[in-house]
Amino acid sequence: MIEIQIAEAFQPALDGEILSQTIQAALKHQHAPEDAELTVVVDDDEAVHTLNRDFRGVDDTTDVLSFPADEVDPESGHPYLGDIIISYPQASRQAAAGGHSIQAELQLLVVHGVLHLLGHDHAEADEKERMWSAQSEILSQLGSPLTSPRE
Repeated sequence: MIEIQIAEAFQPALDGEILSQTIQAALKHQHAPEDAELTVVVDDDEAVHTLNRDFRGVDDTTDVLSFPADEVDPESGHPYLGDIIISYPQASRQAAAGGHSIQAELQLLVVHGVLHLLGHDHAEADEKERMWSAQSEILSQLGSPLTSPRE
């Protein structure tokens, strides 16, 4: 089950179905279990800033946070991959700065978050190359204009 939670303030501007399709495309590309579960939360800068400070020690907002779980959901018995938290205002600023739609930016952030939940990282050059390649392939399959990695 894919759970998408969108803060009330952003619900009118956001299509949860697009996020769901993006998640499914990333999971399929990475050959994740078909019954894998995860949660995506779209919230404001303050909420993401607090999580970033409390869990990463970075006292600033960011665009996306991933919290891998690698657990089994006790209710469903399905693998629970974890949680992805996205700052809608930060995504909006990045979309405006990049000259593309908020939808494209959110797709990028969702794919990036899913890849982190599945064990990808970009701390080392070889890891980064693999993650950016997978990210580009998934975004290309989705028809996104953001198929080149952004530093």
